[in-house]
Amino acid sequence: MTVSIIDYQLTNDTHNLYDITFFTDQIHTLVTNTPSLVDQWITETQQLLHQNPTIVGLDVEWRPNFNRHIENPIATLQLCIDHKCLIFQLIYSPTIPQSLVEFLLSENFLFVGVGIGSDVEKLVEDYGLSVRNTVDLRNLAAEKLGMRELKNAGLKNLVKEVLGKEINKPKRVTMSRWDNPWLTPDQVQYACLDAFVSSEICRRLNSSSAAAATATATAGAST
Repeated sequence: MTVSIIDYQLTNDTHNLYDITFFTDQIHTLVTNTPSLVDQWITETQQLLHQNPTIVGLDVEWRPNFNRHIENPIATLQLCIDHKCLIFQLIYSPTIPQSLVEFLLSENFLFVGVGIGSDVEKLVEDYGLSVRNTVDLRNLAAEKLGMRELKNAGLKNLVKEVLGKEINKPKRVTMSRWDNPWLTPDQVQYACLDAFVSSEICRRLNSSSAAAATATATAGAST
């Protein structure tokens, strides 16, 4: 897998910036727990939009539950539009910005992911955040590609099938402490790419016929 990350190591307590490269794509990523910076990200991102509805990759992470009697809350919410990604550390935010509430409820955005239904349910349970328009990529891929087995696929398999690329999802990162105040570069890369490839899968499926998408994936996988 061709992936790298640049950590700008900003000297402040409110946020950090990263550039993550996935093959030929570079994703500009903001990590923050500060509501005003979420406001700014949403405002700036909306100004760049030309598509309606706009596809938004959505994912969440939380500290793994090792005690069946304890359900840990969502620690991070990842949103990716085109090549701009936000990793919002909800667990450390003093408030939920109204701009985020309105963004998630807007009919102008289509939020996509694998198993997004359960993520959205947990957002409601943990923070009272509702998401209006959602699409589970497994169902979309199964329909567009005519492959019913994709209804049970994971994100890694969908990336290979639709984009013709490989994405690494190491268990040591999946099961890591997502509630840490400072995420590691590996965590940032993992969280960013989950949201980014989700948006790319949806865009590819919607912009191509099933035959074209399959041909592209096959060609990419063979290189």
